[in-house]
Amino acid sequence: MTTNKILMIYTGGTIGMHKDLKTGTLVPFDFSNLINQIPELQLIDKQIETISFKDPIDSSNIRPQHWIKLVEIIEKHYDYYDGFVILHGSDTMAYTASALSFMLENLGKPVILTGSQLPIGDLRTDAKENIITSIQIAGSYEGDLPIVPEVGIYFEFKLLRGNRTIKASSEHFNAFDSPNYLPLAQSGVNLKFFKERILPVPDGIFNAHKQLSEEIMVLKVHPGITKTHLSYIINIPGLKALILETYGSGNALTEPWFIDLLKQATQEKGIHLINITQCQYGSIAPEKYETGRQLMSIGTFNGKDLTTEAALTKMMYLISKKLSKKAIKKAFERPLRGEMNV
Repeated sequence: MTTNKILMIYTGGTIGMHKDLKTGTLVPFDFSNLINQIPELQLIDKQIETISFKDPIDSSNIRPQHWIKLVEIIEKHYDYYDGFVILHGSDTMAYTASALSFMLENLGKPVILTGSQLPIGDLRTDAKENIITSIQIAGSYEGDLPIVPEVGIYFEFKLLRGNRTIKASSEHFNAFDSPNYLPLAQSGVNLKFFKERILPVPDGIFNAHKQLSEEIMVLKVHPGITKTHLSYIINIPGLKALILETYGSGNALTEPWFIDLLKQATQEKGIHLINITQCQYGSIAPEKYETGRQLMSIGTFNGKDLTTEAALTKMMYLISKKLSKKAIKKAFERPLRGEMNV
């Protein structure tokens, strides 16, 4: 197997813009002319081919059907390319990376998402370095085995595990952070991989999942939340899961109406309740305080140190598999793609 064939997929976003010389406005450029925008790509010892969404979108408009479309593209081309680079708007990149990590079961090739804070045509753009290094990572093999057989986000000299990543800044080039897991690689004078942090090449056969459940809500617990608010949410028709962003180590108010409504949601309506922390760093430990133990007692799932992005997309994936409630809870509380610490 050769290790020099990379498929670059453009979905939209700032990275794919350049300034129209006539109007001065930012417009998408034709990715078939990528070499003209980044002539340095000719120096990379990789065969690069490109494909673009027919109608590129702002990442704020990303929906599960776009993730399914990406999975279909990767599945169709999986046997013909050694790695994939997805160019994506930064606002929802962590959601997309998390979703793809679950949907691409037994992934044995690199899938690297990247983007930029400034358009590719801007003089000070961060797009060129992000694209060039992402391609190098996607094509990095040792013999026949990829060094990074997982979904990652590369931004500003760091490769992060996709389902561990959050967007942390809207204005700095260092836009992403991985609060509870160290980088998989660091780019400097040399491209250094931290192999002990990278998932191993899976033994199983690659399997692309193309169904996701959208009947999920995220609720940030906050001072002043009312019985009316919570009652309205748990009575949304068809709701299958409610992700609770709780305080600190998994704590929430213990007023009887709050616990009673959540008990009603899970025990009478069958809604899956997931407990994750609002904090960027650390994990929940609901057994630590009475405020957390009450949530445990009604059967909430332990989200440990999951990001909101990973918790949401993991539930979308698991619910779509039509498993029993017990099986979903068991699968949710253990790592499937390196998304949580045990």
